[in-house]
This record gives sequence, C-alpha cells and structure tokens, in this order.
Amino acid sequence: EDIVANWHKGHDEMAVVNAIYRRIGGLHWVDKLERWAMKSAEVGKLSTPRYDSVYSGLPVWSVRATFFFGIGKTIRVNDELIGSDKIGHFLSQGRKFYRRYIRYGSEERAARRSAFTERAIFGIMTTGAYSNADLVANFEGYRFYRSLFEDNIVPGKPAMLRWDGDEWIIQRPFEWTDFVNEYWDEALNINHFDRLLYKRMRKRLITFCPQYWESPAMYTIDSQSEQELQGRYAHLQLRDARELRLDALCPAEAPRPQDKGLTASTNPQQARPRPHNGSKRSFYTDVGEPEPDPQYPAGCRRHRQRAGQHPAIAGCGSLPVLQRARWF
Repeated sequence: EDIVANWHKGHDEMAVVNAIYRRIGGLHWVDKLERWAMKSAEVGKLSTPRYDSVYSGLPVWSVRATFFFGIGKTIRVNDELIGSDKIGHFLSQGRKFYRRYIRYGSEERAARRSAFTERAIFGIMTTGAYSNADLVANFEGYRFYRSLFEDNIVPGKPAMLRWDGDEWIIQRPFEWTDFVNEYWDEALNINHFDRLLYKRMRKRLITFCPQYWESPAMYTIDSQSEQELQGRYAHLQLRDARELRLDALCPAEAPRPQDKGLTASTNPQQARPRPHNGSKRSFYTDVGEPEPDPQYPAGCRRHRQRAGQHPAIAGCGSLPVLQRARWF
C-alpha cells in the first residue's frame, strides 16, 4: 500500500512492476521474499541437508551443481508443498517473462525464451534436471504482473490496480490461490532428467514406493485437474516425465515381504533415511500430518479443495504473512 500511497511516477506500469520487484524481489541470487520465507518462524518449512536429499550419493558428474549447492527448503503455499526457489522463479523469472511479453507482443515467444533458460544455465546444463515446475512458476509470475493492470488475467477477477486520474487505486488484494497449484510441486510435476541422470533417478524414486503404498492419494493428481493444467501450460514446452511419478512408477499394491524386489515396508523411513526431494510427502514424513489448529479450518488439504472448497492461503496455514503483505 505504501508504494501506491507514495506514487509519483505517473501512469507508468513498468515502473510499478519494477517498484514491487525491488521491494520483494531483488538482484541477488535469492529474492527477498524467498529469503524471508526460508528464515521466518511464521512459515512451515522442511530443511533438507545436502547429503540427505533425493540426489545424495549420486555421482557428481551426474548431478553437477546440485552436488555442491544442494536443494532448497520445502515450504507450504496454498496447501501445496513447493521448493522455496519457486518464490524466486515467480518474482524474478516471472518479471523477465513479463518484460519479454511486452517487448515481443507474444506470450508464446516469451515462453520459448523461458524454456531456453531452463535448458541452459538455470536447468539441465548445470543440474541435469529440466524443471517443469520452474517453468510453471515463471509463467504464473508473468500472470501476476499482468494481473496488476489487466482484468480477467485471473478469470473472473478485475486487475489489482486501476489508474484513476493521477493515482493508482487498489481494487483487490493479492492471493496465492490465484497462481499456485499442483504443478508447482516437483513430486507431482516431475523433472525431466538427462541421460546422465535418468536411470539413477528412476532407481532412486522407486525407493519411495513404500510411502506411495501408505498414502497413494498424496502422490496423484485427479485426471480432470491434470487435463486442465496441461491445457493451461501447453505452450510452455514442459517435458512429459509422468512415467517417473510414483503413481505410475510403483505397482498398484505393495508386494508381499517374501516377494523379490521392493519390500512392503509400512515405514517410509525404511526405504531410505530421510530421502527428501522437496515434496509434500517428505515434509509430512518428517514433521507429521498437521494437527488441528484453531487459527486454520480443519481439513484444508488438496482433496478437500477438489471437492469444492477453495480456501484462501491464510486459511491453509500457508505463508500467512505473505497473504497479508502490503506490497503496493
């Protein structure tokens, strides 16, 4: 609100975008909002030590930069568990996407450039992983910046800001629910891995099957939702890797203990010690299912949302301060 209250640069939409970005983004490797989410006690999170991640123990030449830097924290936003890096993709890469859209006048051309960055320094060249979820977060950040000034970018909602005479008017608040969905979660929107990493990651992901057998609904997206998401993001050059998602990778039923191969352990920790991959499943394995909290309505989970409940972020205990943040 203070950005709007102290605005003196006229009807300059890009100046507004840049002002918001400077406030919560930044020119450093980790954006300000991302860094706050990683450190704040108000945000539920799971830290994954470098030697405890899903990539631990793999050859350095296969995981490359990930070997040295590890993976980010897992945080909950809109009841989806996502890597903290997705906040940076939303703000920084989303802004770049928006600027390319303004320059080219084409969303498809801007999307091609976004996919190029994931093939290059931000993705497969340096890590062996092409992150479909990163591309989705980039695109949703672009939608956020457009929704500042354009009606119906978020279907059925007006722009967040309106120019009236010589000032900006705030028409509605920001809500993460307008942008975050299952395809931000890399356990559901699986990475595409290159030839050096694919076989090793497939073998590693199979060790998560005991978790899948224990709670299969936690690892699936209903077909209607997935069809809608695939249609929404069809132009982003996502690479289909659904064969590595646990609902496709694991047998439908847990094998008997005497069967060869995977064991039917009911304890996910027996598969691998804390094999976190930044997913909702690993989060709940370590910290347990959320206990009822009088601050938040009970049962705020994905299957409840699909049944017709679409709670605001504060109602899910998901970055509550972000939902109330006064960015403008």
